[in-house]
Amino acid sequence: MADTFKPATADQVREAIAWAVSEETPLEIVSRATKRALGRPLQTANTLDLSALSGIGLYEAEELICQAGPGTPLAEIEAALQAENQRLAFEPMDLSVLLGSGAGEQSIGGVFACNLAGPRRIKDGAARDHLLGFTAVTGRGDVVKSGGRVVKNVTGYDLSKLVCGSWGTLAALTDLTFKVLPAPETETTVLLHGLDDARAVKAMSAAMGSSHDVSSASHLPDGIAAGGVSGPATALRVEGFAPSVLARVAALREELAAQGAEISTVDGDASLALWRDVRDARPLAEPRDRAVWKLSVAPMAGPEVVAAVRAAGVAAACLYDWAGGLVWLAVPPAGDAAAAVVRGAVDAVGGHATLIRASADIRAAVEPFHPQPGPVAALARRVKESFDPKGVLNPGRMTAGV
Repeated sequence: MADTFKPATADQVREAIAWAVSEETPLEIVSRATKRALGRPLQTANTLDLSALSGIGLYEAEELICQAGPGTPLAEIEAALQAENQRLAFEPMDLSVLLGSGAGEQSIGGVFACNLAGPRRIKDGAARDHLLGFTAVTGRGDVVKSGGRVVKNVTGYDLSKLVCGSWGTLAALTDLTFKVLPAPETETTVLLHGLDDARAVKAMSAAMGSSHDVSSASHLPDGIAAGGVSGPATALRVEGFAPSVLARVAALREELAAQGAEISTVDGDASLALWRDVRDARPLAEPRDRAVWKLSVAPMAGPEVVAAVRAAGVAAACLYDWAGGLVWLAVPPAGDAAAAVVRGAVDAVGGHATLIRASADIRAAVEPFHPQPGPVAALARRVKESFDPKGVLNPGRMTAGV
C-alpha cells in the first residue's frame, strides 16, 4: 500500500529521504501536485509531500529579496509582492490552465523546480536567473545549501541553475531565496493586425531589436484569440513609467508603420488580460483532448516548423511567444500525439520539443522531454547518479530508466 509522507520540517524531509535510500524505495516528490500530469507517469511506492513547508520566512522589499518554503502557494507570494508594488519579473505561467489541475494553487517550489517563465522571459530571464539560493535534500539523504541572500553570489558551483528544471529528480527543495523587482507603473500593448506568421516573426524581431525596450512579443495566428484580441494579431508589450511608455509606444508605432499592418493599442486591464492568456497558453487549452507541445526554436524558424508539421497532415493550432522562439502547438490526440512529426520538424531546424499535455498512455509511450544527444545524456546520467545514486527521487519522470 502506498503511503504519503508530509514532513513539517526540513529535518523530517531528510529523515524521509534517508529512509527511502536505505530501503531503496522510490519517492514521488510533490509540493502541491499541480504538475503531476506532466512528464512520464511515475510508479512509486510512496509520495513525499512538501506542502507543509509553507510560508514566507523573509521578505525585504527594500533589498528586493524574498525567502519562502517550497510549499508556499505562488498566489500568496504574489499577493505579498503586490502590496509592496513588486513582482516576480520572470512571470511564471500557470500550467493548471492546460493541465486542468488546481487552478491558482501551484507552489513556489514547483515554479523553480520546473523553471517556469512567461512572456517576459526574453527580457528578464528564466526562473533560474532569479533564484539566489536554496536548501535541499539530495537523493543521498544529504542536506545541501547553495547561494545566499545577495544578488551577486559566485562562490562555488551555481547549483541553482542545476536544480531549476530538474523536476525534483536531483533533490527535494526545503527552502528558497529569490530576487523580486519593482512592478511597472503602467503597460501598453501595441497590436499589429493581419500579418501572417512569417511576417509577424520579422516584425517581432525588429521590435525586440529596437531601442524602445519591448518586454514581450507574441503572435496570435488567424483563429486564435487571447484577452479579447483575435488573430492574426502581433502583440508587443511596453512597460515602465507612464511618460516613458507613451513616448516609446509612439516611436514604436512610427517605426513599425513600414510593416504595412493596421496598428492599435490596448492598455491597463486589457493588456494584462492579453498577456495572462498568452502566458498560460489559454488559447490552446480547449478542446481538452488535444495534446499540447512546447517548442523552443530559433525565432525565425518557428513558422517553418509549424508549416512542416501541417504539411505532414497534422491539423495543428499554434501560438507564438518569446518573439517566435517559443511555439505552443496543439495537435489531435490520436496515436503518439504526432511526436515523430513534431520532433522531426524541430530537429530539422534545431531546438527541442516538450510534450506538456497528453494522456498517461501517450506520456508512457513517448518521451515527454526531448531526447538528448549522446554526450549530453551521458552527462545528465552522471549528474543524476551524483545527486541520487539509488534513483529514489522521481525516478523516470524526465527519462525512462533514469
